[in-house]
Amino acid sequence: LGDVKHFSSKGIDIFVGDIFNLSATLLGVVDAIYDRAALVALPEKMRSLYTKHLIELTNTAPQLLITYEYNQALMQGPPFSISHDEVERHYKSPYKLNLISSAEIPGGLKGRCAAHQHVYLLTNQLTEN
Repeated sequence: LGDVKHFSSKGIDIFVGDIFNLSATLLGVVDAIYDRAALVALPEKMRSLYTKHLIELTNTAPQLLITYEYNQALMQGPPFSISHDEVERHYKSPYKLNLISSAEIPGGLKGRCAAHQHVYLLTNQLTEN
């Protein structure tokens, strides 16, 4: 597995390492993705590489995606501000985007600036009923 560590138990496999070192063959079938802190941790130039790789790795498995949106001039990040337009740019083609929650973060992001947390459910357009 190289620099990627694999932990397994009944009903779950966890891979730890650089996601770009992970292949679809090594990963196998993916039932779902939970992205709470990956996309928002990446600088803008890496986000397209990450999302394309994730889509290929997982064969567009359903995804629960959590993003933050705030005035990036007030805080440099990470976490970085991700707008709805950016989520669409990365995921609209293979996925149907469902914004299931949008809420102001009490006290602001890291207590420094007003921010909203957005939760999306991404489902594969081709396999959705």
